[in-house]
Amino acid sequence: MSEKLHQYQGCLGRLHDHRDRVREKYLSWKADNPDGVLQWFKRKFTGAHSDVEEQKLHPDYSHIFRRKTRRELVRISAAVMGIEFSYAAETAFVSPTLLQIGVEHQHMTLVWALSPLVGFFLTPILGSLSDRCHLEFGRRRPFIMAMSLGVLIGLILVPNGELLGYLMGDQRALNQETQDRLMRQPLGPRLWANSKSLNSSFAANQTEDFLAGESNNSSHPWGVFFTILGTVLLDFDADACQSPARAFLLDVTTSDDHARGLNTFTIMAGLGGFMGYALGGINWDVTFLGELLGGHVRAVFTLITIIFLVCVSYTISSFREMPLGFLELHKPMDRTPDAGVVNKSFDSGEESAERNYGSVGESTSEGSQRKQSIAPDPKASLRIYLQSIVYMPHSIRMLCLTNLFCWMAHVCYSLYFTDFVGEAVFGGDPTAPNGSQSRAKYEAGVRFGCWGMSLYSLSCACYSTFIEKLISKFGARKVYVGGLLTYSTGMLLMALTKNKIGVILFSGTAGVMYSTLFTMPYLIIAHYHARGVFEVNQEGESQISSQIRGLGTDVAIVSSMVFLAQFVLSICMGTIVNLSGTTTAVVGVATVLAFFGAIAATRIMYLDL
Repeated sequence: MSEKLHQYQGCLGRLHDHRDRVREKYLSWKADNPDGVLQWFKRKFTGAHSDVEEQKLHPDYSHIFRRKTRRELVRISAAVMGIEFSYAAETAFVSPTLLQIGVEHQHMTLVWALSPLVGFFLTPILGSLSDRCHLEFGRRRPFIMAMSLGVLIGLILVPNGELLGYLMGDQRALNQETQDRLMRQPLGPRLWANSKSLNSSFAANQTEDFLAGESNNSSHPWGVFFTILGTVLLDFDADACQSPARAFLLDVTTSDDHARGLNTFTIMAGLGGFMGYALGGINWDVTFLGELLGGHVRAVFTLITIIFLVCVSYTISSFREMPLGFLELHKPMDRTPDAGVVNKSFDSGEESAERNYGSVGESTSEGSQRKQSIAPDPKASLRIYLQSIVYMPHSIRMLCLTNLFCWMAHVCYSLYFTDFVGEAVFGGDPTAPNGSQSRAKYEAGVRFGCWGMSLYSLSCACYSTFIEKLISKFGARKVYVGGLLTYSTGMLLMALTKNKIGVILFSGTAGVMYSTLFTMPYLIIAHYHARGVFEVNQEGESQISSQIRGLGTDVAIVSSMVFLAQFVLSICMGTIVNLSGTTTAVVGVATVLAFFGAIAATRIMYLDL
């Protein structure tokens, strides 16, 4: 076609065509070299690059090194708010849903143990993988997205597992109207903590159906499979997603923002739990949305799914991460105790060139300033990070032990609190027949316990707003130990008083515990990596660690204690309650475990935090 055009245009046409191509190349060259021909020859002679080429080779990551506004920290932390909404749906409806489709309590214990068993071993490995992730999108955000996908699948499967089972061939019950009624009624967080309560409640429902002249002998093998799969995905991914979410926050903020950022992270978590429980407390059956979506449970899960997607999207689109490949190409640094880490490729033009990715503040040692990096050594292999999971310094081990005690103490409250209120405070009996006074007292206690849990989430958000000031005034050690002793004292008084006022008042101490759990361990971890110090000698002097450790790996190791805590409590708590004969043992165990956690917290290395 062009040859025919040139035949019509002749030599003059070809000349004009050639001129246009030359002009396009010249304009492109001029755009890449705005400083002129002389500077171009100079760069060719010296091997330097133009500003445009430098921008391509060295993207602008100045946003990582500046202080963040509170609004920016809220955006970075929005993902955890969506996660806590998901937790609210899980704790409120998973156990009743499993019971309804025929899962017995002894088998349900195994269901709740699956996720923590997998998470305890897998979460630190995922943390190491994030430290060595070479994707251009970043190191933490790909893992946030992958685990968010697992949460999303869980949010879809749990309320619809029974329906999917019917589509796969499960037989419907004769008394489907009773099942629909049970599915729609508002339920409190993880009702019926012990096997006696669960089996009796389930038997009572079947007896009621039998007396009505109908039987409920349906089989739900596929429904059970899809619901359990959704439960495991939701429980594991919601817990595991918090590790890369925290690491992302620490990566894109400076050390001056770490305490404020983790506080914001905890505030968002508390608000998410508070609003999530409130959302589940609304009777959606009487609303148009509830009728449209198929009942109370599906309405709650649908709304929470939408909120979760919005929150996660808001976080992953907030700040660009510095890819590991960029670090490996542009990180010629010398990490020594007495010399700064120099990397001029990250100079933003206004700040000193003596900064590197994740530079988190300065400390003085014998009068000299030192700058360390929270980013892992780019030359470190995945094998080195995996080895660091097993071979960890004493400081990390003590932090893990403290976090284990704390999570065990908190899981006592979060999983079994409503049953304690229903039996020990209101004097109800979950084994009593439906319609009896004892059964009515128990159900009233469960509903009242939900208000206590809602207050604990709100207390967490409120306490987190000034925990940073407490750390600045009293130091991290006193705040850490004090927060755990506050919870231990609150649970002890709740066990002794066992009244309605105590339920509401002392539930606030659980919020103090949750805020401490969400803030202190990760602030200390970030401080270790900021200083490059994980050990001190006998004289108390800091020693620069010779072991390469990744921030994502250490955050995941500490976070994995929640899985171990949940696994141990799932195995032991039913036996403890049965042996003691009272659900008061729940808050009693929480008291003891929190006290042990406070003792362990005194042995943590705080440096100058």
